Amino acid sequence: MLERLKDIAIEAGGVVLSMYERRDYSTSEKTDDSPVTTADLVASELIEDRLKQSFPGIPVISEESEHQNYNERRQWNAYFIIDPIDGTQEFIARSGDFAVNIAYVENNEPVIGVIFWPVGETLYYAEKGAGAFKQDALEHQSIQVHKFNDPQTDPITIAISRQQAREPVFNRLQTKREIQALPTGSCSLKACFIAEGKADCFLRLGPTGEWDTAACQVIVGEAGGRIVNENFEPITYNLTVSLLNPNFLVLGDQSVPWNEIFIARQPRFR
Repeated sequence: MLERLKDIAIEAGGVVLSMYERRDYSTSEKTDDSPVTTADLVASELIEDRLKQSFPGIPVISEESEHQNYNERRQWNAYFIIDPIDGTQEFIARSGDFAVNIAYVENNEPVIGVIFWPVGETLYYAEKGAGAFKQDALEHQSIQVHKFNDPQTDPITIAISRQQAREPVFNRLQTKREIQALPTGSCSLKACFIAEGKADCFLRLGPTGEWDTAACQVIVGEAGGRIVNENFEPITYNLTVSLLNPNFLVLGDQSVPWNEIFIARQPRFR
């Protein structure tokens, strides 16, 4: 299954990249006022079609398709959840920082995660219990989060969105440690950069869906990190009527006292 999901993510990423480079797409707004492009819709249809051909009988949830009723979803033991373009705002802004996310979930836990970054020609993937990996044109290697020499005092690199204000995130920090910012794009790419040690943490404030974190959760977890809500509790999958996420944190080295660095819930400044 993992190998097939990698192939599908790369195929979808190739289609998305072609549309991106040719500027062959249009943009509109969804009912929640978030943007969507025709590239999102084309990629979603392609991925769903390939998954249904390869794994008949396993349901698929896509950010860009109509979501099944919870009374139906709650009966599922396994399903795929996809974000055909994670970072649609980055796609529109033409930063190049967008990705294709595919995850396989069993018993409400993501167990396979695949994330393809088309512009970077880079594939990140993991299977529960088997480690996390990065594959590009130059190398294929296992990845791990950055390990601190001194978890109590070393500088921290925080991945920050290019498209959203930094102040709300920095207002949630309660530390005198040196903080370095790494501006980048989509949620999943920030998570992958943490998994490979380029950054140490990421705080996401604002609406996201389970399709934004499912693939990341496997990759980050297998690389030695974790994803939690802003109160340091686990993120859940398909356990509620809504598929929306709470605010969440992607955290690298688990020897760092993250709960002493990020303020839970309420910001320090108003």
